[in-house]
Amino acid sequence: MDMLSERATKMREALQKSESITDKMVSILGSFDHRLSTLESAMRPTQIRTHAIRKAHENIDKTLKAAEVILSQFDISLQAEAKILKGPHEDLESYLQAIEQLRNNIRFFSDNKSFKSSDGVLNHSNNLLVKAISKLEEEFKQILSSYSKPVEPERLFECLPNSMRPSSGSPGDQADSSGKIPSSHSHSEHQNSEENSAYTTPTLIPPRILPLLHDLAQQMVEAGNQQQLLIIYREARSPVLEESLRKLGVEKLSKDDVQKMQWEVLEAKIGNWIHFMRIAVKLLFAGERKVCDQIFEGFDPLMDQCFAEVTAGSVAVLLSFGDAIAKSKRSPEKLFVLLDMYEIMREIHLEIETLFRGKPCNEIRESALGLTKRLAQTAQETFGDFEEAVEKDATKTAVADGTVHPLTSYVINYVKFLFDYQSTLKQLFREFENGDDSNSQLAAVTMRIMQALQTNLDGKSKQYKDTSLTHLFLMNNIHYMVRSVRRSEAKDLLGDDWVQRHRRVVQQHANQYKRIAWAKILQCLSVQGLTSSGGGSAASIDGGNSSGVSRAIIKDRLKTFNMQFEELHQRQSQWTVPDTELRESLRLAVAEILLPAYRSFTKRFGPLVENGKNPQKYIRYNPEDLEHMLGEFFEGKTLNDPKR
Repeated sequence: MDMLSERATKMREALQKSESITDKMVSILGSFDHRLSTLESAMRPTQIRTHAIRKAHENIDKTLKAAEVILSQFDISLQAEAKILKGPHEDLESYLQAIEQLRNNIRFFSDNKSFKSSDGVLNHSNNLLVKAISKLEEEFKQILSSYSKPVEPERLFECLPNSMRPSSGSPGDQADSSGKIPSSHSHSEHQNSEENSAYTTPTLIPPRILPLLHDLAQQMVEAGNQQQLLIIYREARSPVLEESLRKLGVEKLSKDDVQKMQWEVLEAKIGNWIHFMRIAVKLLFAGERKVCDQIFEGFDPLMDQCFAEVTAGSVAVLLSFGDAIAKSKRSPEKLFVLLDMYEIMREIHLEIETLFRGKPCNEIRESALGLTKRLAQTAQETFGDFEEAVEKDATKTAVADGTVHPLTSYVINYVKFLFDYQSTLKQLFREFENGDDSNSQLAAVTMRIMQALQTNLDGKSKQYKDTSLTHLFLMNNIHYMVRSVRRSEAKDLLGDDWVQRHRRVVQQHANQYKRIAWAKILQCLSVQGLTSSGGGSAASIDGGNSSGVSRAIIKDRLKTFNMQFEELHQRQSQWTVPDTELRESLRLAVAEILLPAYRSFTKRFGPLVENGKNPQKYIRYNPEDLEHMLGEFFEGKTLNDPKR
């Protein structure tokens, strides 16, 4: 316990000593805090002055930098003004850079209107920009005009496929008598695609100039001068395009002008128009679209608007001629040129849709499509007119020699030409007819035309007084129809049945001709009616072959035969069977019935005459003479032709 009491006493003393030290430390620390507070109070004014000085330095730096930017903008403005006042002609690139600098300058002062001089600078810069753009417009106009020249026809011809290039300087020189251009009439899609690939788009403005014009156009668009740009472009390019077509031979013709033209002249003009449409769309308009697209790249609505306005006049001239033809008085000979025109409009349809794209070109596209439909409608109506005209043809002039009537050859040639346009006609049928296959429709139309021709020929055949000539005429004409069909594509549509049926009709008319033309003369060589009579009878000869037959009757028969045969020879050698094979066949058919009968008659009854006076008066011809004279039948001789 004493030890514990002693330790407790020592611990108490230690605690009291620690407490005394703590109190002293607190006193010392309190003294430091007082001193620091006093020092801080003394330093505060100095700190405030130092912060103010630092802030002032920062403000000065900012002001100097702002002043430097403003001064640099003034310098840029002065430099740009100097370049702009010089104009764009000497150094266009620097001029365009100056305009861009001026625009940046305007944007800067527009964003910093707090500067006292901002308004003045903006007014000056805006006025300067207006002058700069005005000078750009003049430069654009001058460059575009200087490089906008009409394209000479020779240059355009060089861009055509070889097969379509004229042999001499005018496209009209390559038109044949029907006004059609060689190689312009292609009915094969494959052939068309090959020809299209051979077209070379002409260079209307040098490629190195186009980027320059694009940059000028871009500046004008950014300045909001689209309308002025459109006017300048249209006034520079439109007359050049029209002059290129005029040099090519395109004429502005009204419906009245077309109506007054002779058919041969009009047909040639239509052939040239087809050629002009190809050149205009595939070359000139394609070239113009290429120029337009490069100059106005990035400004799509303006691009289409400019192209539409530049080409509108030229397109109108071309389409107005086609429209005048489509609306002119219909006639059969116009069908083929109408089909040609319809074909070219269909051929260039895709190009028109591609070139004349966009809303501004809507009217042009619709006009082209409208012409295509009018040509199709007129062609179909003309087709119908032709069928009716064939049936009702009232030509009174008969062919005296019974040969193929001009109407027959005209209609058959017409039908053969129609088969050159099979694909076009089928397209017409698809446009205007529903249901039936286009092949069957073409076959039906062809059959109706052939039937109409036969009906008309039947009527014309009744004009002949000689019935045998009636049958010869029908034989010739139907044979011509059959032969022409067999040698053309019409056979595939009309079929073998049609051919065989009409060959039988030809044979029927040939048989009728023989029966009617030769019945009377064959009667002279018949033994019927040869009866004996008084003292004029002859004794039995050659086993009684002529026993009891009157010499007088034989003489009369032979005399009548000679007279009738000479009449037939004189008349029927003026008749015509134009087909060599048919002519020889008909002569042979006549010889097969005439010569055996003549040989038999003269062999049996000839001695009755030969033993009398002047036998050559009655037996004037031997069978070889008759055969030779039959060889002169159906040659179409005139009365003045010498006899063989």
